[in-house]
Amino acid sequence: MSDPLESLRRKITGATDLESVVRTMKVLAASNIVQYEKAVSSLADYYKTVELGLKVCFQNGETLISNEKTGYPKNERIGALVFGSDQGLVGQFNDTLADFTEKMLNNFPGEKRIWAVGERMQSRLEDSALSLEGMFPVPNSVNTITPIIGQIFLESEYSREKGEISQFFIFHNKPKPGVIYEPFVQRLLPLDDQWYKSVAQLKWPTPYLPEAINGLTPTLRGLIRQYLFISLFRACAESLASENTSRLAAMQRAEKNIDELLEDLNRTFHRLRQSTIDEELFDVISGSEALSKGLS
Repeated sequence: MSDPLESLRRKITGATDLESVVRTMKVLAASNIVQYEKAVSSLADYYKTVELGLKVCFQNGETLISNEKTGYPKNERIGALVFGSDQGLVGQFNDTLADFTEKMLNNFPGEKRIWAVGERMQSRLEDSALSLEGMFPVPNSVNTITPIIGQIFLESEYSREKGEISQFFIFHNKPKPGVIYEPFVQRLLPLDDQWYKSVAQLKWPTPYLPEAINGLTPTLRGLIRQYLFISLFRACAESLASENTSRLAAMQRAEKNIDELLEDLNRTFHRLRQSTIDEELFDVISGSEALSKGLS
């Protein structure tokens, strides 16, 4: 028969070790949140610069490339990119976004081509009615976002040039104060009249407009590529910030549960230990009394 005290000691040791792991994951998640939030913040000024450059091109009479201003095509072929996670311990992070994505895409008629970012999101979408075209890995740092976004950009452009998609959406969780994150969708392509007007109405910060040295058309093409790249990069960074915020919240809940478990185990251990000591003292006293009676 195993010793109850020894069994409790093992449980306390295991819970203490687990608490140490949870605290380490908390620190790591908090550190990741900071770097991804800084990445999103640093994009704001650059994004504004790109928009102002586009405004100058439009103001000088340049039009959007191809016929993208005409709005929605008649034969819609929807492409969608869904940012999820590769790792667990993120609560409902993937489930919430997958349900949101499925609900939104069901409102659109026509064919749908879906790409997932993250193994967890891939498996979650495979359980839905949506069919997947492929999966991209989740970046593990700010420095690895750019190569993966480059792969995504090339894949989407290839499908678009082949006529496999006419609209392209990106779905991701976006940080929001008070609720950790919320599902968000952005229609990235085509660049329609509404987007054109919003950019054209921007105000240039000085009375003097710049000029494009190499011509407006090459400049416009470059700025549109930058606009698309920034949109994808920001969506990825916001998703990663949301993922780590969700993981931090999960670790905080786990730490609280472990603390309560340790308190309960320690209380039980001390009570059982005291009971064992009392029994041993009772045996000693009883033996002493019996010995005293025998001698008398």
